[in-house]
Amino acid sequence: MRLPRTPAGRLALVVPAFALMIALLVWRGPDWNLVADAFRFVAWQWVVAAIALNLLSVIARAAAWQRVIEQAMPPPTPPFRTVFSAFGVGLFANAVLPGRIGELARVAVLTRRQERRSDAWATLVGTVFAHRVFDLFPTLLLILYVVATAKIPHWALTSLTTFVAVGFGVFAFALASARRHHRSVLVEAGRARRLVTMARHGLGVMRAPVAAAIAALLQCVGWGCQLLAVWAAMRAFDIHEPLPAAGLVLVLMNIAMLFPLWPGNVGLVQAAVALPLVSYGVAYAKGFAFGIGLQAIEMSVGVGIGLIFLAREGLSYAMLKRMPGAEQAEVSESDEAEPVEEPARARARITG
Repeated sequence: MRLPRTPAGRLALVVPAFALMIALLVWRGPDWNLVADAFRFVAWQWVVAAIALNLLSVIARAAAWQRVIEQAMPPPTPPFRTVFSAFGVGLFANAVLPGRIGELARVAVLTRRQERRSDAWATLVGTVFAHRVFDLFPTLLLILYVVATAKIPHWALTSLTTFVAVGFGVFAFALASARRHHRSVLVEAGRARRLVTMARHGLGVMRAPVAAAIAALLQCVGWGCQLLAVWAAMRAFDIHEPLPAAGLVLVLMNIAMLFPLWPGNVGLVQAAVALPLVSYGVAYAKGFAFGIGLQAIEMSVGVGIGLIFLAREGLSYAMLKRMPGAEQAEVSESDEAEPVEEPARARARITG
């Protein structure tokens, strides 16, 4: 999603989203006195546990992305510390900026370290897409677990069904588009064709069963840690419901954050967390307070890691908002020198 560059354009994007957030809070807003009371009895040891589990989740998901990158690019591929740094910057961008800016930000951080930036950009965008596709496996397992064990409101069943259908469609598209890296793309004719080819190389892990299985397993570990983090956060807010309730919260929270209309979808996420807990006998105000705390816990990890690595990469918040998109990658490619001909062919052309 590309943000408008002019102040008027950005205002036209933010104001309707902000108005929608206010309308949601008015329509489904809780009793704010009860929300404040819920924060007075937070068990902070459980908050620390939830933060630690979220950190483990980030490490596992970054490791999954590295497996995807290793199948997409010829060696040497970026080391884990570089991949983790880029992943952390992406988490920060997703937390503080509207849209999925973080996905482009983590690609931009890695391409700054690559010699051939335009080709690397297209390939790494493909790896981000493939990495997101691998979320389908733990998500499907979690949904099956939730459907079998949790108290699901009727309105949530439609969302879950749609989410699964779209997920399988995206997976089928990724599998059909995948291409292993087996030869230089310098032999490909034309800029657009080369960029499309490199993007398909980014999906190459889809054709590598062992690497794909490892990436999927690491994503499952990451989601498992997130599930336990939600359960720990529930204990922090004195919500003693079983693990299936935490699974239901995690699924619906991720659906609510799928399309960020404003930073963090604050308000919408809290409603998505509080409403399903009502069926477990949790007061809406208490569930809303828990939603605020849960999102704060997750954002504290993303923002904390992101700020550390933003400084490590020598970037600022203002620079993050101006991270290059695909159009800049194509421009930078046009500035590159033409591929060097093989010596024998070049001599033949000159002497001929």
